[in-house]
Amino acid sequence: MSYPPPLLSLPLTALQVGQPRALGEAGAANPMHRAWTTALFKEPVNTPLWLGDLNLSGDEQADQRNHGGPDQALCVYPGSHYAHWSRRLGQAMGPGSFGENLTLAGPWAEKDVCIGDIFLFGEATVQISQPRSPCWKIARRWQAPLLSQWLQESGYTGWYMRVLTPGQVSADDMLHLLARPHPEWPVTRANAAKYEQRHDRALVAELAACPALGQHWRRKLQGRLSGELPQNDDANRLQGPNAELGV
Repeated sequence: MSYPPPLLSLPLTALQVGQPRALGEAGAANPMHRAWTTALFKEPVNTPLWLGDLNLSGDEQADQRNHGGPDQALCVYPGSHYAHWSRRLGQAMGPGSFGENLTLAGPWAEKDVCIGDIFLFGEATVQISQPRSPCWKIARRWQAPLLSQWLQESGYTGWYMRVLTPGQVSADDMLHLLARPHPEWPVTRANAAKYEQRHDRALVAELAACPALGQHWRRKLQGRLSGELPQNDDANRLQGPNAELGV
Protein backbone atom coordinates (compact mmCIF):
# COMPACT_ATOMS: atom_id res chain seq x y z
CA MET A 1 0.00 0.00 0.00
CA SER A 2 1.38 3.42 -0.90
CA TYR A 3 0.76 6.66 0.96
CA PRO A 4 1.37 10.36 0.30
CA PRO A 5 4.14 12.21 2.17
CA PRO A 6 3.55 12.57 5.92
CA LEU A 7 0.90 15.12 6.91
CA LEU A 8 2.21 15.47 10.47
CA SER A 9 5.12 14.03 12.44
CA LEU A 10 4.94 13.34 16.17
CA PRO A 11 8.26 12.87 18.01
CA LEU A 12 8.65 10.57 20.99
CA THR A 13 10.15 11.24 24.39
CA ALA A 14 10.40 7.57 25.25
CA LEU A 15 9.42 4.00 24.36
CA GLN A 16 8.61 1.62 27.23
CA VAL A 17 7.80 -2.07 27.73
CA GLY A 18 7.03 -4.15 30.79
CA GLN A 19 5.96 -7.53 32.15
CA PRO A 20 3.27 -8.28 34.73
CA ARG A 21 4.39 -8.17 38.34
CA ALA A 22 2.65 -9.10 41.60
CA LEU A 23 2.48 -6.34 44.19
CA GLY A 24 0.82 -5.56 47.49
CA GLU A 25 -0.04 -7.71 50.48
CA ALA A 26 -2.90 -10.20 50.65
CA GLY A 27 -5.43 -9.20 53.27
CA ALA A 28 -4.05 -5.69 53.86
CA ALA A 29 -6.51 -3.49 55.75
CA ASN A 30 -6.23 -0.69 53.18
CA PRO A 31 -7.63 -1.85 49.80
CA MET A 32 -4.99 0.26 48.05
CA HIS A 33 -2.29 -1.92 49.65
CA ARG A 34 -3.78 -5.33 48.83
CA ALA A 35 -2.37 -7.89 46.42
CA TRP A 36 -2.72 -7.09 42.75
CA THR A 37 -1.02 -7.82 39.43
CA THR A 38 -0.10 -5.18 36.89
CA ALA A 39 2.12 -4.42 33.91
CA LEU A 40 1.85 -0.66 34.43
CA PHE A 41 5.46 -0.45 35.57
CA LYS A 42 7.33 -0.21 32.28
CA GLU A 43 10.99 0.46 31.56
CA PRO A 44 12.44 2.64 28.78
CA VAL A 45 14.11 0.86 25.87
CA ASN A 46 16.77 2.55 23.76
CA THR A 47 17.38 -0.28 21.30
CA PRO A 48 15.14 -1.30 18.36
CA LEU A 49 12.21 -3.62 19.12
CA TRP A 50 9.92 -5.72 16.99
CA LEU A 51 6.32 -4.45 16.89
CA GLY A 52 4.00 -7.34 16.14
CA ASP A 53 0.25 -7.62 15.74
CA LEU A 54 -0.38 -7.70 19.49
CA ASN A 55 2.46 -5.82 21.20
CA LEU A 56 6.06 -4.77 21.31
CA SER A 57 8.67 -7.43 21.96
CA GLY A 58 9.10 -7.61 25.74
CA ASP A 59 5.70 -6.10 26.53
CA GLU A 60 2.70 -7.91 28.00
CA GLN A 61 -0.63 -7.21 29.70
CA ALA A 62 -1.50 -8.54 33.15
CA ASP A 63 -5.27 -8.64 32.56
CA GLN A 64 -5.75 -9.96 29.04
CA ARG A 65 -9.51 -10.14 29.47
CA ASN A 66 -9.83 -6.35 29.61
CA HIS A 67 -6.56 -5.25 28.02
CA GLY A 68 -4.54 -6.18 25.00
CA GLY A 69 -5.62 -7.68 21.71
CA PRO A 70 -5.18 -6.32 18.17
CA ASP A 71 -6.92 -2.99 18.90
CA GLN A 72 -4.66 -2.31 21.90
CA ALA A 73 -1.25 -3.28 20.60
CA LEU A 74 0.27 0.10 21.53
CA CYS A 75 -0.68 2.57 24.23
CA VAL A 76 0.26 6.20 23.55
CA TYR A 77 0.25 9.11 26.02
CA PRO A 78 1.02 12.81 25.44
CA GLY A 79 3.98 13.78 27.58
CA SER A 80 2.68 17.35 27.73
CA HIS A 81 0.02 16.23 30.23
CA TYR A 82 2.49 15.14 32.88
CA ALA A 83 3.11 18.67 34.17
CA HIS A 84 -0.62 18.87 35.00
CA TRP A 85 -0.62 15.53 36.83
CA SER A 86 2.60 16.33 38.68
CA ARG A 87 0.94 19.45 40.08
CA ARG A 88 -2.32 17.71 40.92
CA LEU A 89 -0.71 14.74 42.66
CA GLY A 90 2.14 16.72 44.20
CA GLN A 91 4.82 14.38 42.91
CA ALA A 92 7.05 14.17 39.86
CA MET A 93 5.58 12.24 36.94
CA GLY A 94 7.07 11.63 33.53
CA PRO A 95 7.36 9.17 30.64
CA GLY A 96 5.78 5.80 31.39
CA SER A 97 3.98 6.97 34.53
CA PHE A 98 0.65 5.71 33.19
CA GLY A 99 2.07 2.53 31.72
CA GLU A 100 2.07 3.74 28.12
CA ASN A 101 4.36 2.26 25.48
CA LEU A 102 4.95 5.53 23.66
CA THR A 103 5.26 8.92 25.34
CA LEU A 104 4.86 11.80 22.90
CA ALA A 105 7.15 14.82 22.96
CA GLY A 106 5.96 18.36 22.26
CA PRO A 107 2.45 19.78 22.54
CA TRP A 108 0.64 17.02 20.63
CA ALA A 109 -2.41 15.62 22.42
CA GLU A 110 -5.87 14.09 21.99
CA LYS A 111 -7.22 17.09 20.10
CA ASP A 112 -4.56 16.70 17.40
CA VAL A 113 -5.22 13.10 16.34
CA CYS A 114 -8.27 11.20 15.16
CA ILE A 115 -9.76 7.72 15.31
CA GLY A 116 -8.50 5.91 12.21
CA ASP A 117 -5.33 7.99 11.74
CA ILE A 118 -2.65 5.87 10.06
CA PHE A 119 1.00 6.48 10.94
CA LEU A 120 4.34 5.20 9.74
CA PHE A 121 6.32 4.22 12.84
CA GLY A 122 9.78 2.93 12.03
CA GLU A 123 9.21 -0.01 9.70
CA ALA A 124 5.63 -0.50 10.94
CA THR A 125 2.32 1.12 10.06
CA VAL A 126 -0.10 1.69 12.93
CA GLN A 127 -3.61 3.12 13.31
CA ILE A 128 -5.46 4.83 16.16
CA SER A 129 -8.27 2.54 17.26
CA GLN A 130 -9.81 4.11 20.38
CA PRO A 131 -9.12 6.37 23.35
CA ARG A 132 -7.66 4.68 26.39
CA SER A 133 -10.23 3.88 29.06
CA PRO A 134 -8.40 4.45 32.38
CA CYS A 135 -8.90 1.69 34.92
CA TRP A 136 -8.56 1.36 38.69
CA LYS A 137 -4.99 0.07 38.44
CA ILE A 138 -3.66 3.52 37.51
CA ALA A 139 -5.17 4.88 40.73
CA ARG A 140 -3.58 2.10 42.75
CA ARG A 141 -0.23 2.56 41.00
CA TRP A 142 -0.12 6.14 42.27
CA GLN A 143 -2.01 5.55 45.55
CA ALA A 144 -4.54 8.18 44.48
CA PRO A 145 -8.04 6.62 44.67
CA LEU A 146 -9.71 9.14 42.32
CA LEU A 147 -6.93 9.38 39.72
CA SER A 148 -8.60 7.14 37.13
CA GLN A 149 -11.79 9.20 37.44
CA TRP A 150 -9.78 12.41 37.05
CA LEU A 151 -8.10 11.06 33.94
CA GLN A 152 -11.44 10.26 32.37
CA GLU A 153 -13.01 13.59 33.32
CA SER A 154 -10.02 15.59 32.07
CA GLY A 155 -9.97 13.94 28.66
CA TYR A 156 -6.23 13.43 29.13
CA THR A 157 -6.59 9.73 28.44
CA GLY A 158 -4.14 8.97 25.66
CA TRP A 159 -5.14 6.37 23.06
CA TYR A 160 -4.54 2.89 21.67
CA MET A 161 -3.22 1.85 18.29
CA ARG A 162 -3.54 -1.31 16.21
CA VAL A 163 -0.74 -2.60 13.97
CA LEU A 164 -1.50 -2.70 10.25
CA THR A 165 2.00 -3.77 9.21
CA PRO A 166 4.47 -5.22 11.75
CA GLY A 167 8.06 -4.02 11.76
CA GLN A 168 11.04 -2.87 13.77
CA VAL A 169 10.65 0.38 15.74
CA SER A 170 12.69 2.44 18.18
CA ALA A 171 12.42 5.46 20.47
CA ASP A 172 14.23 7.50 17.82
CA ASP A 173 11.44 6.94 15.31
CA MET A 174 8.65 9.48 14.87
CA LEU A 175 4.99 8.83 14.21
CA HIS A 176 4.47 10.13 10.67
CA LEU A 177 0.80 10.70 9.83
CA LEU A 178 0.04 9.15 6.43
CA ALA A 179 -3.74 9.17 6.22
CA ARG A 180 -6.70 10.65 8.11
CA PRO A 181 -9.86 8.85 6.95
CA HIS A 182 -12.04 10.16 9.80
CA PRO A 183 -11.18 13.81 10.53
CA GLU A 184 -14.61 14.16 12.14
CA TRP A 185 -13.46 12.01 15.06
CA PRO A 186 -10.64 13.64 17.05
CA VAL A 187 -9.89 11.56 20.12
CA THR A 188 -11.27 14.41 22.25
CA ARG A 189 -14.66 14.12 20.50
CA ALA A 190 -14.70 10.34 20.89
CA ASN A 191 -14.07 10.73 24.64
CA ALA A 192 -16.87 13.28 24.87
CA ALA A 193 -19.29 10.95 23.06
CA LYS A 194 -18.61 8.12 25.50
CA TYR A 195 -18.54 10.13 28.70
CA GLU A 196 -19.75 13.75 28.72
CA GLN A 197 -22.39 13.39 25.98
CA ARG A 198 -23.29 9.74 26.45
CA HIS A 199 -27.02 10.56 26.50
CA ASP A 200 -26.82 11.98 22.96
CA ARG A 201 -27.94 8.83 21.16
CA ALA A 202 -27.28 10.21 17.68
CA LEU A 203 -23.69 11.10 18.58
CA VAL A 204 -23.07 7.75 20.28
CA ALA A 205 -24.52 5.90 17.28
CA GLU A 206 -22.31 7.91 14.91
CA LEU A 207 -19.19 6.96 16.85
CA ALA A 208 -20.24 3.30 17.09
CA ALA A 209 -20.60 3.26 13.29
CA CYS A 210 -17.06 4.55 12.66
CA PRO A 211 -15.37 1.63 10.87
CA ALA A 212 -11.96 2.35 12.42
CA LEU A 213 -13.24 2.26 16.02
CA GLY A 214 -11.90 -0.56 18.20
CA GLN A 215 -14.22 -3.46 18.89
CA HIS A 216 -14.17 -2.98 22.68
CA TRP A 217 -15.47 0.56 22.41
CA ARG A 218 -17.94 -0.40 19.68
CA ARG A 219 -19.47 -3.14 21.86
CA LYS A 220 -19.74 -0.76 24.82
CA LEU A 221 -21.49 1.91 22.77
CA GLN A 222 -23.82 -0.56 21.07
CA GLY A 223 -24.68 -2.05 24.45
CA ARG A 224 -25.68 1.36 25.77
CA LEU A 225 -27.76 2.09 22.69
CA SER A 226 -29.59 -1.24 22.96
CA GLY A 227 -30.11 -0.93 26.71
CA GLU A 228 -28.07 -4.06 27.43
CA LEU A 229 -25.55 -1.93 29.35
CA PRO A 230 -26.34 0.86 31.84
CA GLN A 231 -25.22 4.40 31.10
CA ASN A 232 -22.86 4.26 34.11
CA ASP A 233 -21.17 1.00 33.10
CA ASP A 234 -17.75 2.66 33.53
CA ALA A 235 -18.00 2.71 37.32
CA ASN A 236 -16.54 -0.75 37.94
CA ARG A 237 -13.63 -0.13 35.55
CA LEU A 238 -12.72 3.12 37.31
CA GLN A 239 -13.04 1.84 40.88
CA GLY A 240 -12.59 -1.93 40.79
CA PRO A 241 -11.49 -3.30 44.18
CA ASN A 242 -10.47 0.22 45.22
CA ALA A 243 -14.19 0.92 45.69
CA GLU A 244 -14.00 -0.51 49.20
CA LEU A 245 -12.38 2.76 50.24
CA GLY A 246 -15.79 4.41 49.82
CA VAL A 247 -14.43 7.52 48.06
